[in-house]
Amino acid sequence: MDPPVVTRLDGGRLHLSHGPIDVVLRGWGEAAALRAAEAAAMAMFATILPSLVAELPRLRRPMAEAPRVGHPVARRMVAACAPFAPIFLTPMAAVAGAVADALLAEMLRAAPLSRAYVNDGGDIALHVSPGESLDIGLAADPARLALDGALRVTAGSGIRGVATSGRRGRSFSLGIADAVTVLARDAATADAAATLIANAVDVDSAAVQRAPAASLDPDSDLGARLVTVAVGALTPSETARALAAGLSRAEAFRTAGLILGAALRLGGAVRVAGLPVLPSP
Repeated sequence: MDPPVVTRLDGGRLHLSHGPIDVVLRGWGEAAALRAAEAAAMAMFATILPSLVAELPRLRRPMAEAPRVGHPVARRMVAACAPFAPIFLTPMAAVAGAVADALLAEMLRAAPLSRAYVNDGGDIALHVSPGESLDIGLAADPARLALDGALRVTAGSGIRGVATSGRRGRSFSLGIADAVTVLARDAATADAAATLIANAVDVDSAAVQRAPAASLDPDSDLGARLVTVAVGALTPSETARALAAGLSRAEAFRTAGLILGAALRLGGAVRVAGLPVLPSP
């Protein structure tokens, strides 16, 4: 396994890359505190991929089988997914968010920071001290990194995690959403919820092409479940029904206190739960 790559970016950002894990992070604070926080993040980052690979067979098991894991990031993945049972998912649904949460926690353990974020491929862990704020963009299309809205996160908002999922993201989706962005109290929970809400944005239509996940990737944790390969032209009614199904799940998660809000996008239409109305892309 190749070693991690660390690159200093402009704007005070640090880029950490190791295999499929690709992180950009930044903190605000005194110079000594920033150095200590970055050093702590880099030290932890080097351990994450080898540890998760060692536990991968267990992390690919459905949550219904109560997979037992040891590494702190793996435990975060399992803990984030547990509240969503009995809906099918594996701990892999929370991997990016859990990595972001773990690195941010390590940064804050090492030094006091006024603000910080860890962005793992679009799944973001946030820290905002009282009196501070962070502005985040909301993605209309993760593949193009197109933004259709912005949100200001404050200490009082309770938002500490943001995640986006959908059929145009990095992972397979059981649904047809272009993108589902979820706000939660941590990134791992937002990651798992975004996956499940995106799966629920679905409708039976001849315009939707599907294939078994294992036929596209033999190592997929989704096995023989049908994932979306392509979506053609949907009728307005089909789009509305698909978004309504996803919104119902998002509202159920919000009522249960699992998420703070969500924005769902499909074919130029937008639905929101617990958020201001967003413009259509």
